[in-house]
Amino acid sequence: MTSEPHPLPADLPQALALLAERERELAVLRASQEDWLRALSHDLRAPLRHITSYSPLLRETLHGAGLQGADAQDAEQFLGVMDQAARRLNGMLDGVLQMARLMRTPARVQALDLAQLAGEVRCALLAAEPAAAQAQWQLPVAPLMLQADREMLRILLAALFDNAFKFSRGQAAPQIRLLAQALPDGGLRWRVEDNGVGCDGTRAAQAFGLFQRLHRDSEFEGFGVGLALARTVARQHGAQLSLHSAPGQGCTVAVDWPAAPAP
Repeated sequence: MTSEPHPLPADLPQALALLAERERELAVLRASQEDWLRALSHDLRAPLRHITSYSPLLRETLHGAGLQGADAQDAEQFLGVMDQAARRLNGMLDGVLQMARLMRTPARVQALDLAQLAGEVRCALLAAEPAAAQAQWQLPVAPLMLQADREMLRILLAALFDNAFKFSRGQAAPQIRLLAQALPDGGLRWRVEDNGVGCDGTRAAQAFGLFQRLHRDSEFEGFGVGLALARTVARQHGAQLSLHSAPGQGCTVAVDWPAAPAP
């Protein structure tokens, strides 16, 4: 929605009228967003549910048809491609919903200990991915205080830890580190490092775009959502993300977190 710029109000009644107009415009925009999210959550998923529901039925039908040799192999391959595409589309829809909800949620900032929250996020990752326990983790012990929304910061840390493990799990000894240092302006610079496969550093900025991936689907699973969510969280807190990597040299995601505002 766009509107013509208004001249500065000449008096208080005019200012209040302008404010009321802006509130009405925002209400219309919020309603449009709600309609869009509702369509994405329900209407767009209906065709996808049909695909995933009928896929196993189609597989049974083809098996019952008695296909042999190359015909049977081709049919199974086609069904596999269809199933994979449906799963990917479902993951992408989930990612769009996550992003939309995150962008419309105001940050409830409070004093948090980054080191403590990082430990909690690591434990959650180990519960979901027991193999992550084989990695060598190095997390801070001393408190690292900053101002942030707890759940948003959890999303950011989870995205960085998930990526670090995903791309280093193939190493003989996966290593994941969280390091931090104070900035001269009172902010905090922290970074998540891994010794994984790395990527083309000249394309690093692309990694933070929604659905952008720097590796082929056949190499690593994923939908290109995690780093986009991380960047959104950072922006909502006035923080900056940067990625530094090279093929075979691991990856470092640095986060420059701003200082807490003066009371």
